[in-house]
Amino acid sequence: MIGFLRGTLVSRQPPRVTLDVGGVGYEVDVPMSTLFELPANGEQVRLLTHLVVREDAHVLYGFGTEAEREVFRSLIRVSGIGARIALAILSGMSAEGFRHCVVAQDAAPLVKIPGVGKKTAERLLIELRDRDLPRAGAPATVTGAATSSPDSEAWHALVALGYKPTEVTRMLAGVSTAGRSTEDIIRDVLRGMNRS
Repeated sequence: MIGFLRGTLVSRQPPRVTLDVGGVGYEVDVPMSTLFELPANGEQVRLLTHLVVREDAHVLYGFGTEAEREVFRSLIRVSGIGARIALAILSGMSAEGFRHCVVAQDAAPLVKIPGVGKKTAERLLIELRDRDLPRAGAPATVTGAATSSPDSEAWHALVALGYKPTEVTRMLAGVSTAGRSTEDIIRDVLRGMNRS
């Protein structure tokens, strides 16, 4: 499995980009959310990847964040959802936006995405409602390693404490996370639980 690629961005022909990694050109299909965050051609870039092996091809998909890659992997595990539809969903909304659709069981934003009908959207919401979908993290397109945001770290810490992922998502929705430390977010969530 290829976990990530780091190299020079050579070209972009949506949804495909080409990276020169040590003299080898890798063609990588990326969602529009990742494409828009890429630097200019000739710059260094790091993409997290997922390799899909089909009978007729090996296709490499690239993502700017761990959250995008994990949502992609969750989507392609759903019966009838292929990599192309998963890429279209991530091109039509952020990983965090998709997570919110699943938590709220709201199909309306999904059916606006080309290739996703009402039945497909409803099947996605039903099959993914109990899955541990990731919260958005920091972009991985920089040269260094990606780091998690404080709200993502708080989410993982609360899950590690034994709370169910869907419960943690609801708890975090009730507190302000912008510009706050992980510790402060966790403290507010736990205080809110003690009040109820």
